[in-house]
Amino acid sequence: QVRLVESGGGLVQPGGSLRLSCAASGSFWRLNAMGWYRQAPGKQRELVASITSAAITNYADSVKGRFTISRDNAKNTVYLQMNSLKPEDTAVYFCNARIKRFSYVPESDYWGQGTQVTVSS
Repeated sequence: QVRLVESGGGLVQPGGSLRLSCAASGSFWRLNAMGWYRQAPGKQRELVASITSAAITNYADSVKGRFTISRDNAKNTVYLQMNSLKPEDTAVYFCNARIKRFSYVPESDYWGQGTQVTVSS
């Protein structure tokens, strides 16, 4: 069984910072790309940032220059450093990982349970 466990959400004032973490646990053959998505009330889930196993990153235009995604392959963990937070960043943030359980099967998508980020004064 593969699990993604997120931590680090909370309430922060505009202009503040938060760091999200997501650790993958369980039995699997390879952990490929990881990423963060978010979903605000009444809106569709959207990609915030992603990072490949080779550390190639991709960001949504709305967070470029403010958010930084990174990963620690030894710990099977991905991080999202969020700076200069704005009220419009308020959402539930979900961790995503593409994982091959075994060498002979395609990769599958796994999701964390979500963590609330609220930016408000």
